[in-house]
Amino acid sequence: MTDLKTTLEFTQDKGVLFVEDDPEVRELMVKTLEDLFANVYTAVDGEDGLEKFYANSIDVVISDVNLPNMNGLEMSKRLRDFDKDLPIIILSGHNESKYIYDSIDLNIDSYLLKPLSLDDLNKALRRVAKRVEFLNEYKNNLLFLQQYQELTDLSAAVSKTDTDGRITYVNDEFCKLSGYSKEELLGSKHNIVRHPENEPTMYADIWHALGIDKRAWKGVIRNASKDYETYYVDTIIKPILNANNEIIEYISIQKDVTDLLNPKKQLHDYVDSSQEPLVAFVKIDGFMDIEKLYGHKITQEIEDKFADKILEQMPEYLHFKKFFSLGHGEYIFVQDLELNTELELDTIILELKNFQQMVSGLEIDIGEIEYDISILMSVSHGEHCLENVKYAMKSLERTKQDFIVSNDFVEQEQGKALQNLQILKMVKVAIDNMNIISYFQPIVSNETKKVVKYESLVRLVNEDGKVVSPYLFLDLAKRGKYYSKITGMVLENSFNALKFTDKSVTMNISALDIEKKSTREKIYELLDLHREMGPRIVFELLEDEDVRDFDEITKFIARVKAFGVKIAIDDFGAGYSNFERLLKYQPDILKIDGSLIKNIETDAYSMSVVKTIVAFAKEQKIEMVAEYIENENIYEIIRSLGVEYSQGYYFGAPALLN
Repeated sequence: MTDLKTTLEFTQDKGVLFVEDDPEVRELMVKTLEDLFANVYTAVDGEDGLEKFYANSIDVVISDVNLPNMNGLEMSKRLRDFDKDLPIIILSGHNESKYIYDSIDLNIDSYLLKPLSLDDLNKALRRVAKRVEFLNEYKNNLLFLQQYQELTDLSAAVSKTDTDGRITYVNDEFCKLSGYSKEELLGSKHNIVRHPENEPTMYADIWHALGIDKRAWKGVIRNASKDYETYYVDTIIKPILNANNEIIEYISIQKDVTDLLNPKKQLHDYVDSSQEPLVAFVKIDGFMDIEKLYGHKITQEIEDKFADKILEQMPEYLHFKKFFSLGHGEYIFVQDLELNTELELDTIILELKNFQQMVSGLEIDIGEIEYDISILMSVSHGEHCLENVKYAMKSLERTKQDFIVSNDFVEQEQGKALQNLQILKMVKVAIDNMNIISYFQPIVSNETKKVVKYESLVRLVNEDGKVVSPYLFLDLAKRGKYYSKITGMVLENSFNALKFTDKSVTMNISALDIEKKSTREKIYELLDLHREMGPRIVFELLEDEDVRDFDEITKFIARVKAFGVKIAIDDFGAGYSNFERLLKYQPDILKIDGSLIKNIETDAYSMSVVKTIVAFAKEQKIEMVAEYIENENIYEIIRSLGVEYSQGYYFGAPALLN
């Protein structure tokens, strides 16, 4: 006998209706059914069976065919009309084809012949159990799909197309995004929403994935609405296949990501699709100070409120179609001059200047904070307008202006970029050919006018054999990988020069050099190799850049001083120099900034500053070197003030050390 376990798992919590007019058969069958089902109900004919079914909770019906008043198949038809999925088993004492055909038409689960064995019943009930399990799974899946469709319809744009690309279904969200009605969309080609600026290769990739590989395609697509507005959708398109692996339709689910998409991409797309774009770039003046003062949260509120304010102030008649908030206090207005036939460009620019005046001085209230806003504005139109306004904004910040029309800045910057590339190429060639050399300028004692030390100064020899000043290449080299190589070569040159003179050699070291581990290690290695020359070495700390790690610099100074090296501070009295830094560095020498020295004959302020530096250095027992000694008169002034050393063209220009 077939295992009853599976059958009982299905029947033990269910009710069964057994319809049979023979009392002996009915009584015998009930005993068997009570071992299987939780509840057993009986009826004597079809009409009685219907009454019992409607009055009780019945999960399975087992009925004889031949019944008085209403036979089993007639009753089954009525039951099927009520519940098309109700499990029904028909019993018959005769193998009559008519009954079998009728049972098939009614989708009867099993047709069993009497006398009925328990094994036959068990098999029939197991088939019923499998069908019910499948049916329940199907209903659950269908319910899930219905809920998924409802959720998808609420959150995404859904469309279906046939194999010719014609739209066969769209939901409300698709209509809302595209601006078209369902009537306009249904039957139309899906390219009705195609953006004209999209690359054809993208659609080729999509249709290759769908039509050739028969796989889903996913990506962000730029579409155009009915009124020509651009919008972006995160899209999944999937081909729907039949049992023969043939495509019967395509379904697309699209999520609007226009607001989430990087506004810079939206901006570039809009400008690229305009015939004659006009861009007005607005920047909050001193925005970095606002961020430092108020922090991110309040700064964001200031940005958002200011965006609302300038949108209110921008006159509608100027026809700026798009507005983008780019963050960091930057905003851009854009329009297509091709579509603005009412105003001349000169008029628009004049009105933008008026707009700037209206905006500057606007107050932004954030709780107890009131902030007066002033703005910088650069304007450009036509080709490269975005690049022009950005380069021009940097020019405004450098020159302290607040408005500029910029249509040629890209060409200027490209010229600078080309020049920079040529310089970098020259530097690379010089490094490869070991043509980074050192010139040495004498430093004399003001008491004896004799040379007591030399300063090592970098030079480059180009492919034509011409010596190039560091002013033409060193700052640019600092931005890339070549600077540390130059520093290493200059250090080698300077240490080698100690072999050809008994004087001290001063070497320039920047904070950038000290903070770079490889350069520090290079210096320590050279000091180890030339340990006996340590007392003749001076490291001159340049003051021309921000120091990020004071601790590393103070550690460096302590370590090199252990070799007998002296520390000088360059360009003291200007730039980053201050007395607080002196206390941390504990230098042996101060080099007074050349801008003070060269004007000392005529400028009382320069004289006063130099006197202050001299008094401080004398008190701290720090030696001094005055740069830019160009004539005897300056030398005499410096000597009379008590400065110990002089350096300048009066005593000698930088040259090779022979």
